[in-house]
This record gives sequence, C-alpha cells and structure tokens, in this order.
Amino acid sequence: MHDVDSILLELKKLADPDKVAYKQAKFGVIANNSLGVFLKDLKELAKQIPKSDELAIALFDTGVYEGRLLCSKLFNPKNLTEELAESWIVTFENWEMCDSFSMGVFARSSLAIPKIMEWSMRKPEFEKRAAFATMAAYCMADKTADNEVFEAFLPIIERESNDNRLYVKKAVNWALRNIGKRNTDLNQYAIDCARSIRSQNTKSALWIASDALKELQKEGVRMSDYPRAIYRKA
Repeated sequence: MHDVDSILLELKKLADPDKVAYKQAKFGVIANNSLGVFLKDLKELAKQIPKSDELAIALFDTGVYEGRLLCSKLFNPKNLTEELAESWIVTFENWEMCDSFSMGVFARSSLAIPKIMEWSMRKPEFEKRAAFATMAAYCMADKTADNEVFEAFLPIIERESNDNRLYVKKAVNWALRNIGKRNTDLNQYAIDCARSIRSQNTKSALWIASDALKELQKEGVRMSDYPRAIYRKA
C-alpha cells in the first residue's frame, strides 16, 4: 500500500457502520465521514504502510475520518510546520482525533511548547484540549527537558481549571497528573498546584484537583525519573 487509493480500499474492507454508532454511544466519538474502523485496526494497518509525509497529508486531505487518523501515524513530527498544525487542529471534532495528533505528532515536534502556550488560550473545545493533550504527551515525549519547562505549564493548568467542558477538564487533569509523575520534585509541585486549584471551589476545579491528588498522593504511585541524565534532586 503505497498510494491513497489502495489504502482507502483497505479501509473500506474494514468498514463497519455499526462501529460508528458504537464509538459514539460508548466513547462519545462523534465522527463525520467515518467508515467505522477501530483504532487498534488502524494501528495494524499503519504498520503495513511506508512512512511518508506526502502520503500522510494526502490521506488527511481525503476528508475520510480514518484516513485522517492514519495521517497522525504516518507523518514525521520533525517536519511539522506552523501551517500544517493550524490547518489540522481546526478540523478536530472529537477527542480521538485530537489525541491522536497531540500524542503522535504535536508533542514530538519542535512546535510542542509554543503551541501548548498558544492553544491553551483558544476557545474551541478540541483546540484547547489539544494544548493539554500535547502537554500530557510531552511529559513522555521529551525525556531530557528540565523541570522548569513543566513548572511553566502549571500556571496554565491552574488558569484553565475552571473550564467545565468535559474534554477540556479531562485533558487539564491528564496533563497535571503526567507532570506529577515525571519525577519526585515535579510530583510535589503538581500536588501543590492541585491544592491551589481546589481552592477555586468551582465544579471543574474541584474534580480536577480531587482526581489528580488521589493519584499523585497514592502510595507507590508509578513515577519516572526524567530527565534521567541530568536530573538531580536538590
């Protein structure tokens, strides 16, 4: 499979309209122009397709939902441009598409930090979610970044913790928890941030804080030690 037509043919073989309805009912994934292919099957299909930016972009441009998801798995994040990032993000209509690009492309690109900062102030739900999904993924994507990078994310998390939209507050919470599991110092900073968020006493802030504290203060919480080469606890 080296061209768009052959890939679309394979996608149509996997198509199941019942899965479109199932994903919407079970997972809240509302997807226009979807063939009905589960993500696990797309991942297997992607392994059979040579990585190519040109092919990835062409698949996105078909407008077929699953073709766009494949784009996030075939595109080289090192080649992401401002123009491409902006043209993609404004099309996101659900968390699945948003997270696929945030984890697979945005967090692994040189635009990760500036886009986190910019998109966190956007109004559309999935554009804002992309900021925090990218932030959450960046915690694992860049294993050498200093603590200061993630400390700078905490005020943004606190600022946006009053957004009560489901897919925003879930991503804000996700980012906070991932920062708190990067190393022991950041764990304490994230706990302090969660406590500050809790003091806002709004519905979304209370949920974000409670859920994060439950995990980050848990005995034996699974934690990384990034940046491995240079991190030294003071």
